Formats: sequence, C-alpha cells, structure tokens
Amino acid sequence: MRVLVTGGSGRLGRSVLSTLAERGHQVTSVDTTPATPPDGVAAITADLLDATAREDAFTRAAPEAVVHLAGIAVPFAHPDVRTLQVNTGLAWAVLSAAIEHGAHSAVAASSPTVYGYNTPTWTPRYLPLDEDHPVQPWHAYGLSKEIIEGTVRSLARTTDTCVLSALRPGYVVAPEEWAGATTQQGHTMAQRLADPALAAGSLFNYVDARDAAELFALVIEHPERVRHGQVYNAVADDPLAPGPVDELMARLHPTTAPHSAALSDGRAVFSNRRARTELGWEPTRTWRTQLSQGRVG
Repeated sequence: MRVLVTGGSGRLGRSVLSTLAERGHQVTSVDTTPATPPDGVAAITADLLDATAREDAFTRAAPEAVVHLAGIAVPFAHPDVRTLQVNTGLAWAVLSAAIEHGAHSAVAASSPTVYGYNTPTWTPRYLPLDEDHPVQPWHAYGLSKEIIEGTVRSLARTTDTCVLSALRPGYVVAPEEWAGATTQQGHTMAQRLADPALAAGSLFNYVDARDAAELFALVIEHPERVRHGQVYNAVADDPLAPGPVDELMARLHPTTAPHSAALSDGRAVFSNRRARTELGWEPTRTWRTQLSQGRVG
C-alpha cells in the first residue's frame, strides 16, 4: 500500500516509518525537517501548510492511506496562537487532501491532553479514562488536539470512500530512550520512574513508539474495523509507576481520590480497551521489560 506519513522525522514518526516499511508498504515521509529515512522510505521536505507544496507532495506520493503526525508536538513549545494555527491548520489541510487524492484511510494523531488534567480543579467522572469520558482541555496544545478530533468527525461526514480516525498516543517513549537517551522533558526514563512526580504530569501514561506505530498500521490496513470518525486511546496496558498507581494518583492528584480505588488492580489510568477490542491492537512493550534490559530493539 502507498502510505504518506506527515511528521515522519519526529520521535513517533521514525518508528511509524520503520514499522510501515517493515510491513511491506510503500512509504513516503513528508516533513519540514530534512532527515535520512529508513531504508525503502522516500522523503519529501515540504511545509504542508503551503498549498502548492502540499499538492506536489500528495501528487508524488499518490497515497492510498495517510498517517498525519506533523505539528507542534508538546505543550508550551511555541506561542499559543501559533500552536493552534499550526496544529489545526495542518490537520484540516492534510486530511482534506487525503480525501481529495483518493486515499481510502486517513488517521491523525491526537493526545490524551484533551482530557484536561493538571489543573487544581480537574476531577474525572470515573477512572480509568476511556474515549467516552468528556474532554476539557485547558491549554492551547490540548485544545488544538480536541479541534483535530473535531476535524476528523467533520470531514468524516463528507466522505464514504475514506475512513477517518484519530489516535491519542500517550507519553511516547522512543526505543533509544529505554537505553538511557534523554526524553523530550530532559530526563531519562529511569529518572521518570524513580521520581513519581515526573510521570504524574501525564497521569503515568506511556506507550512505546513501536507499539503506537503498530496501531497506526492496523488502522490503515484494516479500515473495515474502524468506526468512521472514531478516536482511540493508544496507551500501554500498565501505568509508568513502580508503586500502586491508585495511591500515587490520590496523593499527587488529590481531586482524583474519589475514583482512584478503581486502579487498585494495577491497571493504567487510561483505558486502551477500545483499540484492543475493535482494532485487535496488542501493545507488548512495557517499562518492566524494556527499561530493565536497556533494550533498543
């Protein structure tokens, strides 16, 4: 299958490119940042907010499926207005182009930040957090992701030939980060586990980049399994915490205390059940195996 991946030079994008190529797809990566792609992957350097560059990239790639990862990847990395403009503008432009160029599947990256945690008053209605839980983002990045999910639903109403969806990858851990490379926050994964306050900022969620990449692959390989316009959490089965996560949540996020007992069996704060049951996704890489072995493969 011909697949166009936007943002292929990023931390998640690199694993998505490798995974798709390994699964036999003809992959084209489009990014504003020049990078050497994996073997067998074509690369185009382009700003997809530019209409001419976007049309050229889609014409050259002739995609049957599109994986949209491009955008500002973390909160507060840029001024809020720019974050909103870039992330929402890219999503509309790329997903619209996917439909116009005849792709049969298009999936965009959202984020668990849409739930709106990390405010003094945030209180979940229940735990674990699934896709039916209301979202209430409070910063520009999270809002941009909610708008991306809305874009997916809006454009899904315009087509019956291209199945659109969105995934919410958790705190993405690149393969080299298990072996000690610093994360996007500037600390190592070992430090993140040793100090619960570091992982508490994301409610102890995480996902290995390769597991997330496999979910993106499943979505475009099996559009018949995807509910048109649907969103799926893409998180590991377990929390990124060596201790009881129900106790950590109650201590570090006191407003969750009324519901944290639901996590006493060791389950993650975020549910991936929908992706498991509807798409057949099985994340296999956990911090217990990857970090203890310092594995990069």
